[in-house]
Amino acid sequence: MRYVQLGSSGLTVSRIALGMMSYGGGPTAQKWFLDEEAAEPVVRRAVEAGITFFDTADMYSSGLSEEITGRLLSRLFPRRDAYVLATKVFFPVGTDPDDRGLSPKRVRAAIDASLRRLGTDYVDLYQIHRWDYATPIEETMEVLHELVRSGKVRALGASSMYAWQFAKAQYVARAGGWTPFAAMQNYYNLLYREEEREMIPLCLDEHVGCIPWSPLARGMLTGTRRRDGAHLTLRSGNDEIARRLYEEPDFDVVEALHTVASARALPPARLALAWLLSKPAVAAPIIGATRASHIDDAVAAVELDLSEDEVARLEAPYRPHRVLGHRR
Repeated sequence: MRYVQLGSSGLTVSRIALGMMSYGGGPTAQKWFLDEEAAEPVVRRAVEAGITFFDTADMYSSGLSEEITGRLLSRLFPRRDAYVLATKVFFPVGTDPDDRGLSPKRVRAAIDASLRRLGTDYVDLYQIHRWDYATPIEETMEVLHELVRSGKVRALGASSMYAWQFAKAQYVARAGGWTPFAAMQNYYNLLYREEEREMIPLCLDEHVGCIPWSPLARGMLTGTRRRDGAHLTLRSGNDEIARRLYEEPDFDVVEALHTVASARALPPARLALAWLLSKPAVAAPIIGATRASHIDDAVAAVELDLSEDEVARLEAPYRPHRVLGHRR
C-alpha cells in the first residue's frame, strides 16, 4: 500500500479507501448488503492489506453502517489514531422534518449522533453529502468550523456538487475566517469524466484531495452488466441508481477496458482503478467491497502503471454525459 496526504488536511490516507455503505441492514438496506458478521473478514482483509481510510455516512442503513464501522475498526486497529475515519451529513436518517439538510441545528445534532454510533469522540473527515439549497452556505460553513474548533472533527470535505458551489463554499469559508474544505468526494470514473472540465481543475488549484465514489461505476466496469440487458450479479440486477446513471454508449468504454485488461491478463477492475489513481488530484478512490477479492484487486491497482497507449485506448470511446451524481 502507498499513502498520500489528503489535500491540505494534514491527514495521511491509504491510496485506497474502503466505503462502508455495503455493510448494514434494515428496511433501507439493499439486497447485496452484508451484516456485521459477513463484513468483518472483508474489512479485516483491507486492514491487513494496509488500508487505513474508511468512509461511511449517517444515512447508510439509517445509521447502522456507522455502528458496524465503529465496532469493526475498534476491533481491528490497536489505536484510534491508526486509521482515518470519514462520515457524512445531509440526507434524512429518520422521519423528523429537522433530521435532514445542513442547518446549524441539524449539523450539530448529526455529528453528535454519528459520534455515538461510531463509538469515538472525533471523526477525521466530516463531509457534507450534498449541497443544501435551503440553508445559506454561510451558516453551514460557520457551524462546520465550530465542529473543527471543538475537536469533534479534524478536517472538512464535500461531496458531489457543481464547481461553482464548491468555489462559493471555499470563498465563504475564507472570508469568514472559517475552515475550508480539504477533500472532494466526487463521482468520477472511466464512464463519467465530466469532473475533468471544472471540478478537478478547481480542486488542484485549491489543494483539495479528490476521493471519488463509485470508481468502478457500481460494478459496470467489471462486467456485471451486458449490452443485451443481462445482469450477472445480485447487485447489478437490483441497482436502480445504476440504471439512471449509465447508457448504452457506455458499453463501448467497458469493452475497451476489457480488451486492454485481457491483453495484460489482469482483472478489469484493477486497470480501471489504476487509471483513476493516475489522475491529477485523486488521492484515494473509495471502493465498495463485499468479497476479499475486491480488496485484493484494489490494492494491486496501486502498484499498476498503465502505458500512454493503454490510457489512450481506455479513454478513446468516451462520450460526454449530462451532469450526473447530483441534482437540485
